Amino acid sequence: MLDRIHLTIIQEVEKQGSLTAAANVLCLTQSALSHSMKKLEQQLGTDIWLREGRSLRLTQSGQYLLEVANRVLPQLTLAEERLRQFSQGERGTLRIGMECHPCYQWLLKVVSPYLAAWPDVDVDVKQKFQFGGIGALFGYEIDMLVTPDPLYKTGLHFQPVFDYEQVLVVGPQHRLRNAGFIQPEQLAEETLITYPVEIDRLDIYTQFMMPAGISPKRHKPIETTDIMLQMVASGRGVAALPRWLVSEYTTKFDVAPVRLGKHGIAKQIFLGIRESDAHIDYVKAFVELAQARHDMQEHKA
Repeated sequence: MLDRIHLTIIQEVEKQGSLTAAANVLCLTQSALSHSMKKLEQQLGTDIWLREGRSLRLTQSGQYLLEVANRVLPQLTLAEERLRQFSQGERGTLRIGMECHPCYQWLLKVVSPYLAAWPDVDVDVKQKFQFGGIGALFGYEIDMLVTPDPLYKTGLHFQPVFDYEQVLVVGPQHRLRNAGFIQPEQLAEETLITYPVEIDRLDIYTQFMMPAGISPKRHKPIETTDIMLQMVASGRGVAALPRWLVSEYTTKFDVAPVRLGKHGIAKQIFLGIRESDAHIDYVKAFVELAQARHDMQEHKA
């Protein structure tokens, strides 16, 4: 009764905004598309769309089917691709989602040796997800999530692979540059530069300023690390970044790290995967390589 094509049509109509546009994308005639959906409505005994002038609005039943389509279709696509890979002796693509802006530099250090060790596996990195990082894992948009803030859910596994300290970054003439550590109230008159992330996901807010009831004088989101550190080096504000990242940039920009609080803010990078994928050799190998590189760096330190 309910076939894959019905879910595909519902999803595409929602994306394109009309039956005509969806039919063009799906290489169907509009009459064939309309007939297929009308027949489904008759079989289900409920409308999927309501017409409002020239536009369509999903009914409650249609909205439910759209949610099913968004969950199921990526899984079917992945299943077909995996089976094709098995039949041809291939391994496929490891799709990595990022919930950590400064983690790209760390990821590159893992991806380079991984690609050398697994020449028949491609790596794709995504940062924007339809349902957020956890939803992207459950929805099969990605196969692995890089995040400093794991959300433990049944069916997912998170492996810590890298420890780091979150620090304040200041410029050459900043009054706090030589401080051993700072307290939250010392940021009350500062311009705080951060990545464009919700405040409730920024550690300097949630673990440092907000518990003390402090907010910065100004909050300025900036997308790229280089511009952020250029602004800090020019005295335009302060930022909060991992200490390891600041160390890598000190030869390029005149910036310095300062500890946040007497004991600092300790963080970890986690790799999240679906438990059902834990046995896949190239997925397991990436996690093991990331962990091994961290252990090697700790040993050198």
